[in-house]
Amino acid sequence: MIEIRGLSRRYGRRWALKGLDLTVEAGMFGLLGPNGAGKTTLMRILATLLPPTSGDALVEGVPLRSRPDEIRKLIGYLPQLFQVYPQMTGGEFLEYVALMKGVDDPRARRRSVEEVVEQVHLGEWIDRKAGTYSGGTRRRLGIAQALIGDPRVLIVDEPTAGLDPEERVRFRNLLATLSLRKTVLLSTHIVSDIESSCRRVAVLDRGELAMAGTTAELADRARGKVWEVRLAESELPEAASWQLVATRQEGSEVVCRVIAAERPAPEAKPLEPTLEDGYLALLRARGGEPA
Repeated sequence: MIEIRGLSRRYGRRWALKGLDLTVEAGMFGLLGPNGAGKTTLMRILATLLPPTSGDALVEGVPLRSRPDEIRKLIGYLPQLFQVYPQMTGGEFLEYVALMKGVDDPRARRRSVEEVVEQVHLGEWIDRKAGTYSGGTRRRLGIAQALIGDPRVLIVDEPTAGLDPEERVRFRNLLATLSLRKTVLLSTHIVSDIESSCRRVAVLDRGELAMAGTTAELADRARGKVWEVRLAESELPEAASWQLVATRQEGSEVVCRVIAAERPAPEAKPLEPTLEDGYLALLRARGGEPA
């Protein structure tokens, strides 16, 4: 569990985080927000890579600001921009990470590497140079290095960005499996990653907590505000002022999914809201720029 209390971070005159209060429970917890919302700043603070300007956090009951060395033994961290030496094999890289984490005995180090390789199904790649890995395999290596030392908390920042759909599904399934016995904080701006993996979610917007609760509660933010409107192609310019979530072509018609507080057109049909609908409705209500 992670308990965040009044956490703030300022860069010059700009506040990246402002008085954040949030409890991240065991299991998979999603952190959503547009680019620039403060997600990466929060993740770097929790990983002890960046000091907060004010406030504190407890990771498994250990205070972040006064005992950062203990925190590092409790967490595994996969940053958004995960770097690896391309000329090293996966096995060599993981042995290096284990050594940096204080696993000095060679036999213990090998056992630690073998365990995480099995967990993330990296065996067939372990003797190949990391520079030859696909995006999905590189992310598996990233999770493997985060798992060395069997941390109780995993912090992963935008882990599926840039992956193809098949790799994204594999990676989400891997994180879901790991969350059965760990706290996994998953930060992303990709709503589908949260929708398929998390029961609880928080939304950051311009450094502030916009909401925290279940994914169903976030979806409900758009209840009564989601509509389907069918237009002829020639009528599509009429939709320019609407908040369009999606469009698709059906014959000569364009089917629009629209978020609006009131029926946007006489023939509009109400729809059941999704998590993405709720997320976009929440940001629009806050005056943000949902994309």
